[in-house]
Amino acid sequence: MTRTSSPADAPVPGGWEELVTAALLGTERRTPPGCAPGPGAPAALLDAAAVETVRRRAGVRPAPAADRLEPAPADPRPPLPAPAARRLAMLLANRPAASGRGAAPDLMELLPQWLAAAEARGFAAPAQALPALLDAARGRTDLRPAVLRFAGPRALWLARLNPDWRFALRAAGGTGALGRPGDPEQTRALWQEGLFAERVALLSSLRSRDPAAGRDLLASTWATERAEDRLMFLDSLRTGLGPEDEPFLEQALTDRSRNVRTTAAELLSALPGSALASRMAARAAACVAVDRTRDTPAIVVEAPHECDANMERDGVLPTPPTGRGARSWWFGQLVEAAPLDIWSARLGGRTPGEIVTLPVADDWHDDLHAAWCRAAVRQRDAEWARALLGAPTAPEAGGPGAVSLAERAKLLGTLSAGERAEWVAGFIATHGLSEAFQLLGVCAVPWAAPLGRAVVDALNIARDAGSYPWSFSGVMGLAERCLDPAEANRLDALLAMPEEPEDASPGAGGYWAESFQRLVTTLRLRAAMTEELR
Repeated sequence: MTRTSSPADAPVPGGWEELVTAALLGTERRTPPGCAPGPGAPAALLDAAAVETVRRRAGVRPAPAADRLEPAPADPRPPLPAPAARRLAMLLANRPAASGRGAAPDLMELLPQWLAAAEARGFAAPAQALPALLDAARGRTDLRPAVLRFAGPRALWLARLNPDWRFALRAAGGTGALGRPGDPEQTRALWQEGLFAERVALLSSLRSRDPAAGRDLLASTWATERAEDRLMFLDSLRTGLGPEDEPFLEQALTDRSRNVRTTAAELLSALPGSALASRMAARAAACVAVDRTRDTPAIVVEAPHECDANMERDGVLPTPPTGRGARSWWFGQLVEAAPLDIWSARLGGRTPGEIVTLPVADDWHDDLHAAWCRAAVRQRDAEWARALLGAPTAPEAGGPGAVSLAERAKLLGTLSAGERAEWVAGFIATHGLSEAFQLLGVCAVPWAAPLGRAVVDALNIARDAGSYPWSFSGVMGLAERCLDPAEANRLDALLAMPEEPEDASPGAGGYWAESFQRLVTTLRLRAAMTEELR
């Protein structure tokens, strides 16, 4: 039997583009080529499109086969235990919860802790989890370092095949993606030809392994770099900063860019033995003395009356911010950059604790103490940090005062983890949680037992007082991630719905019960995560 040809069997004048145009405009407005107008036009259009699709595919000429991909590199680390691998899949599949997430833990917020624990135990990432890990790191820049360390060399192999994961190559710099540690030729090629982000990552990585090699690499192209690039590269010298960097930084004090000069001066002032630190010490000491003619010895300040060219060369910014006096601005910069060990000899052999208790004449107290705070943070001087922090139970510790909570948080960062936790626990016990959020952020995780108990007790007090509960959501979120899981059993008594005082916020009791339930559930989940990784 001979088949009767239909319009769809015929070659379509104009080809695929004509069919697409007819489909977009509609068959009532545009008759498909080779088809009769009318109610049968839509079916004829689909028939013609099917025939043309087959014709187009059949007409493709075979192309040479692509080169076979090199196999992914081996990961010598031991495989992740099966329960931990299942937990990782659950954490990666979770999506950030919206507000009002109820009593369920926010699994994505636990992923950084899980990654840190898995890396500490030396496990390799499961191959099937690598795409999800890279996607998670793509969406959250804070996860990238931990993800790339845990994912290992196979993640970089994958990243070369997907443009969405190119950040992994940039972040790895020359230490895995584009070069091997100890290969000077690849390192120099990447430094000269790589993207800016790759070069920054390379310099930071090299400084962490071999500070001198990193500095020499930067010096080799310093004169030809753009000013904004020089600033970022110079900031990388904070890693591994030492006396050997002084000649290079002294040269940078004459840079064309003011920001570069300022950063170089800041780095030099962090080296107490540097020539710049000595120059700043002489200037600062000339401004501060003890007046012994008073009934009670007091510190007197004579701030500089001008900012000369030498001061500017050493990083002193001449123009103060709006609302700040010029002399106060110059004075603060001098004291901040001066080595802290000069003040004992300058102020009568007193210890830092004795110095900070001296009265300061003529309203210079806040300027002087704020500059000392910045110097203690820059020079990582724990003795001065303790003196400026004072006792956490002191009334002035809760502010306002010469030392703000933000400055106290930075000062705490110079102390050991145990000392930090003890100070913040005392602060919370005295002043409550309302001002403690910044301080909690610098404490080591998991929180030490005294700090954890202080936080839980303060939350319990706030609950019993009928306090507005949503103002404590930030602290509650920190507790979920930072409280020691061993504290979970102590919280069982807080899961019941509390009796609401008459002046309590509406719905506060339910919120508190739900929040404590989520806290307990999260702590037990964290304990299970740790056990699965053993």
